[in-house]
Amino acid sequence: MPLYLAVVHYPCSNKQGEVVTTSITNFDIHDIGRSGRTYECEAVYLVNPVPSQLWFANRVLEHWTEGAGAEYNWTRKESMSRVQTIEDLVTLTEQLEAKHGRPPVYIATSARKTHETWGYVAMREKMEADPDTPWVLLFGTGWGLHKDLMDEVDYILDPIYGAGDYNHLSVRAAVAIILDRLRGEKWHESKL
Repeated sequence: MPLYLAVVHYPCSNKQGEVVTTSITNFDIHDIGRSGRTYECEAVYLVNPVPSQLWFANRVLEHWTEGAGAEYNWTRKESMSRVQTIEDLVTLTEQLEAKHGRPPVYIATSARKTHETWGYVAMREKMEADPDTPWVLLFGTGWGLHKDLMDEVDYILDPIYGAGDYNHLSVRAAVAIILDRLRGEKWHESKL
């Protein structure tokens, strides 16, 4: 089943709910790339329309896939080779539809439940039942994906809830948890 990650930097929300573009961070590139490789994602896309941000991300990727970093750490080269930059989701849709012969299905994530959402077991079963469709998990940065984008996606996953009332994970942590729920070992089905 082709699964893609899109770390969206635009359109995102700020604290006031306004549309903003957030910055790409070095930590996200490394950690999300490693999670994408661990859970066999086809690619990890950093979605940002700002040329200087794309230059920065591409420079980091080049260092670890072609430069001195590639020789220094082959495992980092392997995970970073799946990370790509792209200007917008329209271009991503066009690329994936051309590659797979059908449009991708977008699954959004959010720390807040503002729409009808899907549980992880149900979404995993839905994805596994349709292995030819390209699935794209959308992760927002800043204060999350903007509401206009949330209104356009195909599905939205339940928020991740911790043990208390604090609910503000880093995008890196959310990616790892959600990938494990959707693609990881089905430990919850084992008889311990």
